[in-house]
Amino acid sequence: MKMNKSLYPPHPYLLLFISILSISISSILIKSSETPTSVAGMYRLFITVILMLPFVPWKSLRNLKMSKKDWSVVLLAGLFLGLHFLFWMESLVHTSVASSMVILSLQPLFVLVGSYFIFKERANMVTILCLVTALAGSVIIAWGDIGVSKEALIGDGLSLLGTIAVSAYMLAGQKVSHKIDANVYSIIVFFLAGSVLLIYSLFNHISLTGYNTSDWMYFLLLAIIPTIFGQFLINLLLKSLGATTLSVGIIGEPVLAIILAFVFLGETISLFQFIGGMMTVLGMGVYFWAKSWRYTVSEVRT
Repeated sequence: MKMNKSLYPPHPYLLLFISILSISISSILIKSSETPTSVAGMYRLFITVILMLPFVPWKSLRNLKMSKKDWSVVLLAGLFLGLHFLFWMESLVHTSVASSMVILSLQPLFVLVGSYFIFKERANMVTILCLVTALAGSVIIAWGDIGVSKEALIGDGLSLLGTIAVSAYMLAGQKVSHKIDANVYSIIVFFLAGSVLLIYSLFNHISLTGYNTSDWMYFLLLAIIPTIFGQFLINLLLKSLGATTLSVGIIGEPVLAIILAFVFLGETISLFQFIGGMMTVLGMGVYFWAKSWRYTVSEVRT
């Protein structure tokens, strides 16, 4: 489970692609189950912690140079992740995957603003144009599926809150990524996030037991695919790529979801989806080409 920089491919974007592909499967899994979203999210995270525990480098804890402020950032990251899962997973009950995905694609904008104020990172014109192109593509992809109703607006509001929460989580992770091992960090924040969902379930008298075998298989799949191969890899890449680049990559999630639905479910690709997908790929492609070129130049210089 532990990966160091020497094991990365020449460009860590391969790991980013794997993580986004894995995360894109989560909405399909969530929509296919009728278990309470807070319970599904809780077991998803707690099972992930159990699976990752054997791979934690416990000896590295002795060498951690974390201040009380750093630990408070980790605690906040866990809280924000828990709120993200709670709000976003619940949003899928009230609105369409398309609507929720479009709102989730606003994450890079929130991260970009946060990075400016927290890390003093400035975005150049190329980055802004690429981001706008990719976001416009996401809107076009979902245009035909976005519904307007009271329930849909509730779902969209929950998705927006979840997007703000995950943006804060990404920024918090980048803040401490240079001081703590990604395995240790992930286990802590996953456990804290799961605890948030546990408290919510208990407070609302949602049953934690009585689920059948298929439900537990669903929880396990959520833990392995979108959490370990998705969210954990995102945490792993925070140190090398940064929150903004990772957030831009996540914009490609709707495109991958469309391709997966076409391949595995036989769903057709509409003209809106095709045009929007091409715009999203173009915006992301130019962005990552520019980032990859700068990455290569820095590697050559070192």
